[in-house]
Amino acid sequence: MSKKDHWDTIYGQKAEVDLSWHQDDPTVSLDLMLEAGLTSKSSVIDIGAGTSRVVDRLLELELCDISVLDLSECAIASAQGRQGDSGPKVNWIVADVTTWETSRVFDIWHDRAVFHFLVDPMEQISYVERLYNCLDLGGHAVIATFALDGPKKCSGLDVMRYSPDSLSEVLGSRFTLVTHRFHLHRTPWGRAQSFQYSLFRKQL
Repeated sequence: MSKKDHWDTIYGQKAEVDLSWHQDDPTVSLDLMLEAGLTSKSSVIDIGAGTSRVVDRLLELELCDISVLDLSECAIASAQGRQGDSGPKVNWIVADVTTWETSRVFDIWHDRAVFHFLVDPMEQISYVERLYNCLDLGGHAVIATFALDGPKKCSGLDVMRYSPDSLSEVLGSRFTLVTHRFHLHRTPWGRAQSFQYSLFRKQL
């Protein structure tokens, strides 16, 4: 089964409350974006957003330049449908971030739990290149992954676990680690999952 089919199946068959990664309120992500200088004039892309509430919070903050990318067409359709009249304010993108091509740049790149699925070094390299090319000079990235004591698998797939320092090593010298947060996510059924959230700045 392809990656796209895998995620379309999950989002097509499960309600949000049955997804282990579901958050009612993505507070940590928003706090780090605000620390990065988020304003209503910022351009933000949410990578591998699924049905995340990040886009809802950004719309509440009256951002007018929001892009949402996910491999799953089912996830994008669900998130888009939830926005109603606000939907047209968002640029919805169905794509694999490791092969996606765009000519534009953003102030903030947000990724909660995509990068840790990239266990192939070549996919990691492709991701980092797109991250670098898509961020404006001095732009910021919030990247959340399973922490070193987090799960070894998710949705039947192997994952990589990171500390802020080991993630910084993978991203390379073109990015500076600004700050990080450790966060214990509770799944909708109460299981604890250890995450690390790291804020990076693209070097000038």
